[in-house]
Amino acid sequence: MAVKILITRSIGQEVAPAIRPLIIELRAHAMKQTGYISGETLKCIDRPGEYLVISTWESVDDWNKWLNSQERKILEDKIDIITGKPTEYATYVQLGN
Repeated sequence: MAVKILITRSIGQEVAPAIRPLIIELRAHAMKQTGYISGETLKCIDRPGEYLVISTWESVDDWNKWLNSQERKILEDKIDIITGKPTEYATYVQLGN
């Protein structure tokens, strides 16, 4: 069963240029993972500096393999150090499943 992962980050305008290449690299690596379906990155209009990634995976197991991979953790740690705030995750499944 497909799952949607909502990933939120607070990114100050002053560090956004440093974060952008890391997010692109993270997405490039995620796209190569088993079970990855799609993803998009959105910038909030109402709350400047808030970004949302919506990532779709074939299963929660596929997502968890990527979430717990060393490759992803290294990039995520770099992002969190620059922003000074932890990245937040939430896993969703379609209603009725």
